[in-house]
Amino acid sequence: HLRTGTQLGNALHVPPSLTSKTKPTKITQYPAKPKPRIAPSATNYLSFKHLSKMKIYGSLLALISLNGSTAFTSSLLSKPAFSSDTSLNASPPGMRGMPAPWETQQTAKNAPAPVVGNGVPGSAMAPAKGPSRYTKDFMRTLRPVKVQGSTLKTCSFNESVERIQVFLDTGGRPLNAEVNLWQGPDNAPQKIKVYLEDGMKRPFSAVIDTPGAGNAIAIRNTAPMEFPLNAYVEADNGGPGPARALAANTQPRTIQGGAVFTTPFAPNVKSIQIMLNTDGRPLQARLELLQGPNNNKQVMEVYCEDGMDRPFFVVVETPGDGNVVRIVNTATLEYPLSAHVEAFEIDNNRDMAQRGAG
Repeated sequence: HLRTGTQLGNALHVPPSLTSKTKPTKITQYPAKPKPRIAPSATNYLSFKHLSKMKIYGSLLALISLNGSTAFTSSLLSKPAFSSDTSLNASPPGMRGMPAPWETQQTAKNAPAPVVGNGVPGSAMAPAKGPSRYTKDFMRTLRPVKVQGSTLKTCSFNESVERIQVFLDTGGRPLNAEVNLWQGPDNAPQKIKVYLEDGMKRPFSAVIDTPGAGNAIAIRNTAPMEFPLNAYVEADNGGPGPARALAANTQPRTIQGGAVFTTPFAPNVKSIQIMLNTDGRPLQARLELLQGPNNNKQVMEVYCEDGMDRPFFVVVETPGDGNVVRIVNTATLEYPLSAHVEAFEIDNNRDMAQRGAG
């Protein structure tokens, strides 16, 4: 028997969802708004005209600069920012424009101080005429530079300067300072730390060799603001220098690394001269002036990158009795040093028979 479609669908039990028709979804599209058109006006035309002129002027300026025209160049000569003889010291307002004492090279130099051994001058050196240039009487005739507490003063000089003499004193107060030799950026081949109990009785007087170029002296007052100091810096180009003259006329004393050397001096010795050097190795030492048991009147800590090119020379004032010099080699055993210690000034007016000679 044949069945109709309806009967066949009912027999197969087709779900009504498959036989029902779904309505299509309508998508409404809105027309896009047209962009407004700006009609050309006189204002737009003028702005375009000015812009064109600016472009033309800019092109003309570029052509002028490329052709090397001097219409827009300065006729003044350019000066270098730094020169080799630049001095960075702070001069008083009334003395600005005047050369500093270390910038003026002396025409006449005093002879080096005589090397004194037991009161007898060295045979190879003539005594100086007048006050020696390495004493406080000579240095205090120069114009000082005031260095306040916790401040730094620097001084640069020409390449022709062979050595620099540095003199520091106070009005009787203690002195704490650092004297460094700079050679180029971040390079300090020589450093000195100084302590003085009385900066007037025992001033600091040292001679620093400055081989090479680009040298500068930096003096830093590490004391508080209440303890200023006076700095005297002078160029010294005469003769072989006091350090080499002393080494040529005296016998050295070798101090091994970590060793201590002490030597006393008689009361008639007014000042002594000390020179430390090496065979080219670094130098690290500590110099002390004692007056009594462990009573430090003057202390100096010295570092030299090369003890041959830059030997350390210092003149120490020794007023009073019972003065003893102690030298400590603070380096290790592999770095010995040579010490030359002699009297610098002797007071012959004192009674040598009663007090004895050093």
